[in-house]
Amino acid sequence: MKKYIVKLSAEERDTLLNLIRSGKASARRLTHARILLKADSVEGAPGWTDQQISEALDVHPTTVANVRHRLVEAGFDATLQPHPSGHRARKLDGDSEAPLIAMACSQPPSGHHRWTLRLLANPMVELDYVDTVSHETVRQTLKKTNSSRG
Repeated sequence: MKKYIVKLSAEERDTLLNLIRSGKASARRLTHARILLKADSVEGAPGWTDQQISEALDVHPTTVANVRHRLVEAGFDATLQPHPSGHRARKLDGDSEAPLIAMACSQPPSGHHRWTLRLLANPMVELDYVDTVSHETVRQTLKKTNSSRG
């Protein structure tokens, strides 16, 4: 038994049909619309299986399952929208970059010949400039400046 059953309202069904008829949307959006129409349980009759839909539309069965899941969990509008971008807010912005660069240009701690990325990352957290920061973020930030750790 399917955990995520697609039951579209008449209005949602019309919206999907109009979207497909116009053909003026991204391929992903049109494919998701077709998946939802095929998976829809109309008047008590179950929709197509994931395997049938995947074969008919040349998509992976996992894609069909994900569209079903997204419809039930996130709603109709979210299912047709592109996924939010993978961009995250920067850990080190201008206010926290300045102390990092100043630290990198200063003398390294005693017992060390030069600053390492991890040696720079730890005080940034200890001094509450950021909650957490990885040495890779420190590397990328310093790479964008004209400063040199050497």
